[in-house]
Amino acid sequence: MLKTNRGEQTWFVTQPNHGAVAGYLAAHWGNDEFTAPGYFGTTADPAQLRAETILAIAEHDNGWWEWEAIPDFGELDALPLDLGDVLKDQQAGMDRWRRGIPQFGESHPYVSLLISFHAYWLYAARTESAPDPAFVHPLFWKGAPEKLMAGPLDQARAFVTEIRALQADLAARVRRSPATASWVDSDSLKPHARSLQVLDGLSLWLSYPLIPVRSGEAKGFGEDPVTFLEVPRGSWNDRVAIEARPGGNRRIILDPYPFDRDPLPVSIPVRIVDHATKPSAPLQAWWRSQQEQQIHFELSAL
Repeated sequence: MLKTNRGEQTWFVTQPNHGAVAGYLAAHWGNDEFTAPGYFGTTADPAQLRAETILAIAEHDNGWWEWEAIPDFGELDALPLDLGDVLKDQQAGMDRWRRGIPQFGESHPYVSLLISFHAYWLYAARTESAPDPAFVHPLFWKGAPEKLMAGPLDQARAFVTEIRALQADLAARVRRSPATASWVDSDSLKPHARSLQVLDGLSLWLSYPLIPVRSGEAKGFGEDPVTFLEVPRGSWNDRVAIEARPGGNRRIILDPYPFDRDPLPVSIPVRIVDHATKPSAPLQAWWRSQQEQQIHFELSAL
Protein backbone atom coordinates (compact mmCIF):
# COMPACT_ATOMS: atom_id res chain seq x y z
CA MET A 1 0.00 0.00 0.00
CA LEU A 2 1.44 3.34 -1.06
CA LYS A 3 0.32 5.72 1.69
CA THR A 4 0.93 9.47 1.56
CA ASN A 5 -0.17 12.13 4.06
CA ARG A 6 -1.26 15.23 2.17
CA GLY A 7 -2.52 18.05 4.37
CA GLU A 8 -5.72 16.90 6.07
CA GLN A 9 -5.97 13.77 3.96
CA THR A 10 -4.21 10.46 3.47
CA TRP A 11 -3.95 9.11 -0.07
CA PHE A 12 -3.65 5.38 -0.81
CA VAL A 13 -2.60 3.60 -3.98
CA THR A 14 -2.62 -0.18 -3.93
CA GLN A 15 0.34 -2.16 -5.23
CA PRO A 16 -1.80 -3.83 -7.96
CA ASN A 17 -2.99 -0.41 -9.17
CA HIS A 18 0.55 0.97 -9.12
CA GLY A 19 1.68 -2.05 -11.16
CA ALA A 20 -1.12 -1.56 -13.67
CA VAL A 21 0.04 2.03 -14.21
CA ALA A 22 3.60 0.79 -14.83
CA GLY A 23 2.23 -1.70 -17.37
CA TYR A 24 0.25 1.03 -19.10
CA LEU A 25 3.39 3.14 -19.40
CA ALA A 26 5.29 0.13 -20.79
CA ALA A 27 2.58 -0.39 -23.43
CA HIS A 28 3.15 3.19 -24.65
CA TRP A 29 6.95 3.18 -24.40
CA GLY A 30 8.81 3.63 -27.67
CA ASN A 31 9.08 6.19 -30.47
CA ASP A 32 11.60 7.33 -33.09
CA GLU A 33 14.23 7.81 -30.37
CA PHE A 34 13.40 5.06 -27.85
CA THR A 35 13.19 1.36 -28.66
CA ALA A 36 9.90 -0.24 -27.65
CA PRO A 37 9.91 -3.27 -25.31
CA GLY A 38 10.51 -6.48 -27.24
CA TYR A 39 12.60 -4.85 -29.93
CA PHE A 40 15.94 -4.85 -28.14
CA GLY A 41 18.33 -7.41 -29.57
CA THR A 42 17.30 -9.85 -32.29
CA THR A 43 14.32 -12.17 -32.01
CA ALA A 44 11.98 -13.91 -34.43
CA ASP A 45 8.85 -12.51 -32.80
CA PRO A 46 9.49 -9.11 -31.19
CA ALA A 47 5.76 -8.38 -30.92
CA GLN A 48 5.27 -11.41 -28.65
CA LEU A 49 8.34 -10.49 -26.60
CA ARG A 50 6.90 -6.99 -26.23
CA ALA A 51 3.63 -8.46 -24.92
CA GLU A 52 5.49 -10.65 -22.40
CA THR A 53 7.58 -7.72 -21.19
CA ILE A 54 4.55 -5.47 -20.74
CA LEU A 55 2.82 -8.23 -18.76
CA ALA A 56 5.87 -8.60 -16.51
CA ILE A 57 6.01 -4.87 -15.83
CA ALA A 58 2.28 -4.72 -15.08
CA GLU A 59 2.54 -7.72 -12.71
CA HIS A 60 5.92 -6.97 -11.13
CA ASP A 61 4.39 -6.66 -7.63
CA ASN A 62 1.86 -9.48 -7.97
CA GLY A 63 3.11 -11.13 -4.78
CA TRP A 64 1.39 -8.33 -2.85
CA TRP A 65 -2.10 -9.37 -3.94
CA GLU A 66 -3.02 -11.29 -0.78
CA TRP A 67 -1.75 -8.57 1.56
CA GLU A 68 -3.52 -5.84 -0.39
CA ALA A 69 -6.76 -7.83 -0.36
CA ILE A 70 -6.67 -7.97 3.46
CA PRO A 71 -4.24 -5.24 4.56
CA ASP A 72 -2.89 -4.83 8.07
CA PHE A 73 -4.00 -1.67 9.88
CA GLY A 74 -1.97 0.68 12.05
CA GLU A 75 -2.71 0.84 15.77
CA LEU A 76 -2.66 4.65 15.93
CA ASP A 77 -4.57 5.74 12.83
CA ALA A 78 -6.56 2.54 12.12
CA LEU A 79 -5.57 2.91 8.45
CA PRO A 80 -3.77 0.39 6.20
CA LEU A 81 -0.03 0.25 6.80
CA ASP A 82 2.40 2.07 4.55
CA LEU A 83 4.81 0.23 2.24
CA GLY A 84 7.78 1.37 4.32
CA ASP A 85 6.24 -0.07 7.49
CA VAL A 86 5.34 -3.38 5.84
CA LEU A 87 8.86 -3.81 4.45
CA LYS A 88 10.30 -3.83 7.97
CA ASP A 89 9.42 -7.54 8.07
CA GLN A 90 12.04 -8.89 5.68
CA GLN A 91 10.92 -12.52 5.96
CA ALA A 92 7.34 -11.63 5.05
CA GLY A 93 8.64 -9.64 2.09
CA MET A 94 10.64 -12.60 0.84
CA ASP A 95 7.58 -14.81 1.17
CA ARG A 96 5.65 -12.40 -1.04
CA TRP A 97 8.33 -12.79 -3.72
CA ARG A 98 8.22 -16.57 -3.31
CA ARG A 99 4.53 -16.40 -4.16
CA GLY A 100 4.81 -13.78 -6.88
CA ILE A 101 7.85 -14.76 -8.93
CA PRO A 102 6.66 -18.29 -9.89
CA GLN A 103 3.12 -17.09 -10.63
CA PHE A 104 3.63 -17.27 -14.40
CA GLY A 105 6.50 -19.75 -14.40
CA GLU A 106 4.68 -22.48 -16.31
CA SER A 107 2.75 -20.44 -18.87
CA HIS A 108 4.99 -17.38 -19.22
CA PRO A 109 8.48 -18.15 -17.85
CA TYR A 110 9.96 -14.96 -19.32
CA VAL A 111 7.45 -12.91 -17.32
CA SER A 112 8.50 -14.65 -14.11
CA LEU A 113 12.17 -14.23 -15.06
CA LEU A 114 11.81 -10.45 -15.42
CA ILE A 115 9.91 -10.22 -12.12
CA SER A 116 12.69 -12.21 -10.47
CA PHE A 117 15.25 -9.62 -11.58
CA HIS A 118 13.14 -6.92 -9.93
CA ALA A 119 13.33 -8.84 -6.64
CA TYR A 120 16.97 -9.78 -7.12
CA TRP A 121 18.28 -6.24 -7.47
CA LEU A 122 16.29 -4.97 -4.50
CA TYR A 123 18.24 -7.37 -2.27
CA ALA A 124 21.51 -7.57 -4.21
CA ALA A 125 21.94 -3.83 -3.73
CA ARG A 126 22.67 -4.71 -0.08
CA THR A 127 24.31 -8.10 -0.37
CA GLU A 128 26.78 -7.58 -3.24
CA SER A 129 30.04 -5.80 -2.50
CA ALA A 130 29.91 -3.92 -5.81
CA PRO A 131 26.37 -4.05 -7.25
CA ASP A 132 26.00 -3.06 -10.89
CA PRO A 133 25.16 0.69 -10.92
CA ALA A 134 23.08 0.14 -14.05
CA PHE A 135 20.57 -1.78 -11.91
CA VAL A 136 20.29 0.47 -8.87
CA HIS A 137 16.56 0.88 -8.30
CA PRO A 138 15.15 4.45 -8.19
CA LEU A 139 13.93 3.70 -4.66
CA PHE A 140 17.53 3.87 -3.50
CA TRP A 141 18.57 7.14 -5.10
CA LYS A 142 17.68 9.19 -2.02
CA GLY A 143 19.09 6.81 0.56
CA ALA A 144 20.99 3.61 1.21
CA PRO A 145 19.21 0.32 0.39
CA GLU A 146 19.20 -0.74 4.04
CA LYS A 147 17.03 2.30 4.82
CA LEU A 148 14.12 0.67 2.99
CA MET A 149 15.11 -3.01 2.73
CA ALA A 150 16.20 -3.58 6.32
CA GLY A 151 16.77 -6.99 7.86
CA PRO A 152 19.48 -9.58 8.63
CA LEU A 153 22.12 -9.68 5.89
CA ASP A 154 22.60 -13.44 6.08
CA GLN A 155 18.88 -13.87 5.40
CA ALA A 156 19.10 -11.52 2.41
CA ARG A 157 22.18 -13.31 1.03
CA ALA A 158 20.43 -16.68 1.24
CA PHE A 159 17.42 -15.22 -0.56
CA VAL A 160 19.59 -13.82 -3.37
CA THR A 161 21.10 -17.30 -3.82
CA GLU A 162 17.58 -18.74 -3.92
CA ILE A 163 16.54 -16.27 -6.62
CA ARG A 164 19.60 -17.10 -8.73
CA ALA A 165 18.64 -20.79 -8.72
CA LEU A 166 15.09 -19.92 -9.71
CA GLN A 167 16.36 -17.65 -12.49
CA ALA A 168 18.50 -20.45 -13.90
CA ASP A 169 15.43 -22.68 -14.09
CA LEU A 170 13.25 -19.99 -15.66
CA ALA A 171 15.91 -19.07 -18.23
CA ALA A 172 16.25 -22.76 -19.16
CA ARG A 173 12.49 -22.92 -19.78
CA VAL A 174 12.67 -19.88 -22.06
CA ARG A 175 15.59 -21.42 -24.00
CA ARG A 176 13.71 -24.67 -24.68
CA SER A 177 11.84 -23.09 -27.58
CA PRO A 178 13.84 -21.84 -30.59
CA ALA A 179 11.27 -19.06 -30.93
CA THR A 180 12.09 -17.64 -27.47
CA ALA A 181 15.69 -18.75 -26.83
CA SER A 182 17.13 -15.36 -27.82
CA TRP A 183 14.96 -13.59 -25.24
CA VAL A 184 17.48 -14.38 -22.51
CA ASP A 185 20.45 -13.03 -24.46
CA SER A 186 21.96 -10.12 -22.56
CA ASP A 187 21.24 -7.57 -25.31
CA SER A 188 17.55 -8.31 -24.81
CA LEU A 189 17.23 -9.35 -21.17
CA LYS A 190 19.24 -6.51 -19.63
CA PRO A 191 17.28 -3.61 -21.21
CA HIS A 192 13.98 -5.28 -20.35
CA ALA A 193 15.01 -5.88 -16.72
CA ARG A 194 16.13 -2.25 -16.46
CA SER A 195 12.96 -1.00 -18.15
CA LEU A 196 10.92 -2.74 -15.46
CA GLN A 197 12.90 -0.90 -12.76
CA VAL A 198 12.59 2.47 -14.52
CA LEU A 199 8.84 2.18 -15.12
CA ASP A 200 8.30 0.91 -11.59
CA GLY A 201 10.14 4.04 -10.44
CA LEU A 202 8.15 6.36 -12.69
CA SER A 203 4.86 4.86 -11.52
CA LEU A 204 6.02 5.18 -7.90
CA TRP A 205 6.98 8.81 -8.45
CA LEU A 206 3.50 9.53 -9.80
CA SER A 207 1.85 7.59 -6.95
CA TYR A 208 4.05 8.03 -3.90
CA PRO A 209 7.28 9.56 -2.58
CA LEU A 210 10.22 7.51 -3.84
CA ILE A 211 11.42 7.23 -0.24
CA PRO A 212 8.64 6.78 2.37
CA VAL A 213 8.03 9.75 4.65
CA ARG A 214 6.48 8.68 7.93
CA SER A 215 5.53 12.02 9.46
CA GLY A 216 4.62 15.50 8.38
CA GLU A 217 3.85 16.61 4.85
CA ALA A 218 5.01 14.09 2.25
CA LYS A 219 5.66 15.18 -1.30
CA GLY A 220 4.75 12.75 -4.02
CA PHE A 221 2.46 12.41 -7.02
CA GLY A 222 4.95 14.08 -9.34
CA GLU A 223 5.55 17.18 -7.22
CA ASP A 224 9.37 17.11 -7.14
CA PRO A 225 11.65 16.77 -10.17
CA VAL A 226 13.51 13.48 -10.50
CA THR A 227 16.05 12.11 -12.97
CA PHE A 228 15.79 8.48 -14.04
CA LEU A 229 19.23 7.07 -14.73
CA GLU A 230 20.55 4.29 -16.98
CA VAL A 231 17.43 4.21 -19.18
CA PRO A 232 17.84 1.98 -22.26
CA ARG A 233 17.23 4.04 -25.38
CA GLY A 234 18.30 2.34 -28.62
CA SER A 235 20.11 -0.63 -27.07
CA TRP A 236 21.69 -1.77 -23.82
CA ASN A 237 24.84 0.09 -24.80
CA ASP A 238 22.83 3.23 -25.47
CA ARG A 239 21.48 4.39 -22.11
CA VAL A 240 20.42 7.89 -21.14
CA ALA A 241 19.08 9.87 -18.19
CA ILE A 242 15.48 11.09 -18.38
CA GLU A 243 14.55 14.17 -16.38
CA ALA A 244 10.95 14.30 -15.15
CA ARG A 245 9.70 17.59 -13.75
CA PRO A 246 6.30 19.05 -12.90
CA GLY A 247 4.87 21.41 -15.48
CA GLY A 248 1.80 22.57 -13.53
CA ASN A 249 -1.76 21.26 -13.43
CA ARG A 250 -0.51 17.66 -13.11
CA ARG A 251 1.40 17.90 -16.36
CA ILE A 252 4.73 16.08 -16.24
CA ILE A 253 7.51 17.03 -18.65
CA LEU A 254 9.96 14.30 -19.63
CA ASP A 255 13.27 15.11 -21.33
CA PRO A 256 14.04 13.20 -23.51
CA TYR A 257 10.53 11.94 -24.15
CA PRO A 258 10.13 8.14 -24.47
CA PHE A 259 6.44 7.53 -25.21
CA ASP A 260 4.49 6.93 -28.43
CA ARG A 261 1.90 9.63 -27.71
CA ASP A 262 2.51 13.25 -26.82
CA PRO A 263 0.83 14.09 -24.55
CA LEU A 264 0.13 10.75 -22.87
CA PRO A 265 -2.77 10.75 -20.38
CA VAL A 266 -2.25 8.72 -17.20
CA SER A 267 -4.84 7.99 -14.51
CA ILE A 268 -4.09 6.54 -11.07
CA PRO A 269 -6.83 5.05 -8.85
CA VAL A 270 -6.52 6.57 -5.36
CA ARG A 271 -8.47 6.15 -2.15
CA ILE A 272 -8.55 9.50 -0.34
CA VAL A 273 -9.40 9.48 3.38
CA ASP A 274 -10.07 12.73 5.23
CA HIS A 275 -8.38 12.86 8.63
CA ALA A 276 -11.67 14.03 10.13
CA THR A 277 -13.24 10.72 9.06
CA LYS A 278 -13.05 8.15 11.83
CA PRO A 279 -12.63 4.56 10.62
CA SER A 280 -15.30 2.23 11.94
CA ALA A 281 -15.03 -1.40 12.95
CA PRO A 282 -14.68 -3.88 11.41
CA LEU A 283 -11.89 -2.08 9.57
CA GLN A 284 -11.88 -4.35 6.52
CA ALA A 285 -15.52 -3.52 5.78
CA TRP A 286 -14.91 0.18 6.37
CA TRP A 287 -11.90 0.13 4.03
CA ARG A 288 -13.97 -1.43 1.24
CA SER A 289 -16.51 1.36 1.61
CA GLN A 290 -13.92 3.98 0.59
CA GLN A 291 -14.39 4.72 -3.10
CA GLU A 292 -11.42 5.04 -5.43
CA GLN A 293 -10.97 8.30 -7.29
CA GLN A 294 -9.00 8.83 -10.48
CA ILE A 295 -6.06 11.25 -10.29
CA HIS A 296 -5.22 12.37 -13.81
CA PHE A 297 -1.80 13.27 -15.17
CA GLU A 298 -0.51 14.21 -18.59
CA LEU A 299 3.02 13.27 -19.67
CA SER A 300 4.51 15.47 -22.37
CA ALA A 301 7.73 16.48 -24.08
CA LEU A 302 7.15 20.21 -23.46
